[in-house]
Amino acid sequence: MTYDEAHQIGIELADKLLEGKYFYVISTHIDKEHIHNHIVFCAADNIEHKKYNDCKRTYYRIRELSDNLCKEHNLSVINPSNSKGKTYKEWQSEKNGISLKVTLRKDIDDAINSCSSYKDFIALMKAKGYEIKGEDLTDSNLKYISFRPLERERFIRGSIRSLGADYTREHISQRIEEKCKQKANKKVSFAKKKLTTDYSRKGLIDTSQEKFKQSPGLNHWATIQNLKTAASSYASADSLEDLKDKIVSKSTLTKAARQSLIDTEYQLKELGEILKYARAYQTNKVYNFRYKKSKAPDAYFRRHETELTLFDGAENMLKRFGINPKNLDIEQLQADYNALRAKKTELQKTYKSAEKEVADLNRKLANIKQYLHQEQTPERAEIKKPEQSL
Repeated sequence: MTYDEAHQIGIELADKLLEGKYFYVISTHIDKEHIHNHIVFCAADNIEHKKYNDCKRTYYRIRELSDNLCKEHNLSVINPSNSKGKTYKEWQSEKNGISLKVTLRKDIDDAINSCSSYKDFIALMKAKGYEIKGEDLTDSNLKYISFRPLERERFIRGSIRSLGADYTREHISQRIEEKCKQKANKKVSFAKKKLTTDYSRKGLIDTSQEKFKQSPGLNHWATIQNLKTAASSYASADSLEDLKDKIVSKSTLTKAARQSLIDTEYQLKELGEILKYARAYQTNKVYNFRYKKSKAPDAYFRRHETELTLFDGAENMLKRFGINPKNLDIEQLQADYNALRAKKTELQKTYKSAEKEVADLNRKLANIKQYLHQEQTPERAEIKKPEQSL
């Protein structure tokens, strides 16, 4: 599309919409990759001097006229979708890759893929640094699950309107259940084939025979072989894959909790500094006020140089943190600090618990692998024993 054609379409649109009643100016911009028009018109018509009625109906009228003109000039038309429009701030943030809602959806999707239950999902999201309310599936008082990162003031609802249908608490729970069912069905199908093959090929050794009673070494070897067979069948059916899945899930939780702990520590340190300067500012504010009102400021300054220096330093530091000292709310700052401390304590519990679970699961996996993979001969079996059993 050329500049002249775009300008002509703009004139036709203005003429059809305003019907000659309103004066208008059209500016056709060519400074961007897409040529476009800006139309400015007088709010009062030049016949009856009535104000132009701007409402949703006029918006659809303008869009209809614009689409029809584009079709007449053989230009493409953007078809409207059912998705909710974005605010400019959301659009700009998403364009820069930092949209909070985009980040939240990604974190929810990642958590669903990593966890094996709705409870684990909530724990993982909290470990990622989100404060959550309304997570209880049976809670009728709170209709929506809501998420709030520590550095944000407001919660984001997990509603159809805010995040989309896939992110309500009911649908999140359903997505987790469906994922686990699909994985379980694959495992069971595979396990049945594997079990049939294993037991048809390799049965348990009957150690009640006389030769095993007379030879402790032979008996020990047979016991080892039976353990290997049992562990192999056990692992093939469910446990080996389940353990691996749980290790991945808990490891993800551990890493997320650790990263959130680091972030929370940084925020606590910064907020602690702000609180320190806020209190110094508040305590010494009166000296600054009296200094400005003093009839002998030099003498007053010499008497209260320390207090005035502390006040100026606190004021400058607060401004560096982006805080207007005149709007200080120390009680709110303290409440935020206490909330961060409580969050840190919760994250520490989550991190330590998940770390311990990962260690326990890895130990169980190592035990199963020991029985699955160790190759023993009767001679070696007499001196080598399994370290642990499940």
